Amino acid sequence: MGLIAAIEAGGTKFVLAIAREDGAILARTRLDTGHPSVTLPACAEWFERAAAEHGAIEAFGIASFGPIGIDPARPDYGTFLTTVKPGWQGASFLQVLARFSVPMAIDTDVNGAALGEAIAGAGRGHNVVAYTTVGTGVGTGVVKDGRPIAGLSHYETGHLRPPRDALRDPFPGSCTYHGACCEGLASGPAIRTRWGKDLSELADPEATRLIADYLGHLAATIAQFHMPEVMIFGGGVMKAPGLIEDLREATRQSLAGYLAYYDRDLADIVVAPELGDDAGITGAIALGRLALAARD
Repeated sequence: MGLIAAIEAGGTKFVLAIAREDGAILARTRLDTGHPSVTLPACAEWFERAAAEHGAIEAFGIASFGPIGIDPARPDYGTFLTTVKPGWQGASFLQVLARFSVPMAIDTDVNGAALGEAIAGAGRGHNVVAYTTVGTGVGTGVVKDGRPIAGLSHYETGHLRPPRDALRDPFPGSCTYHGACCEGLASGPAIRTRWGKDLSELADPEATRLIADYLGHLAATIAQFHMPEVMIFGGGVMKAPGLIEDLREATRQSLAGYLAYYDRDLADIVVAPELGDDAGITGAIALGRLALAARD
């Protein structure tokens, strides 16, 4: 049975694991996300040591922050694109991991989390699963029939621009590119910039409803584009008391009765993740399995 090397690459930390094809993790570690000239070689060195102890690596599965190239047919596959993370634009997983000479499947961190939840978490048993993270950034991954889907690149739902009432919310947004997009209005950094505290610390029902309304517009858009059986919302912001309940109602109101499947109590559709911090690495291992299957 081949071993899979898995990377969950986040803006603040990298989680590395080596696992069997059945998903059993044999070893794992965590690295801080520093400059790519330090972090990426450190990943390769850890996997070399892990392989010496546990056996040869036969595939890599990588779920990474981005934007990053995810189309194997394009020359930018596995390369960081217009990321706001200093120093990372142009860094390449393929270059640093070429020494292993094994197939790789590379996707976004949120697609990895979506895949993990679809296989072993809140999305298991469903054909179409959407996973949205609301934390340092906002992003969505969609899994259909056990595979993440995308177009030219991955989806960027965090940069949808929801309706904003400037009297209700005078905050102009914090996104470098778009100002008042979902990420610029409802991400953790946007909330702290606006109010000086995390949403959980505010304990303000009106603030919670405001963020829910922005995210409800995002959820309604996902529903109209993908018609998922379940929409999972995770990330640090979603831990705020009452937010997911307000989000369900905001989603229903945003759809305004148009989609019959969602015109009801959404407690079984808009849900919290089940895998917690393991969603991303679980998905990265699953990506490695896809890389093995493509090779065979």
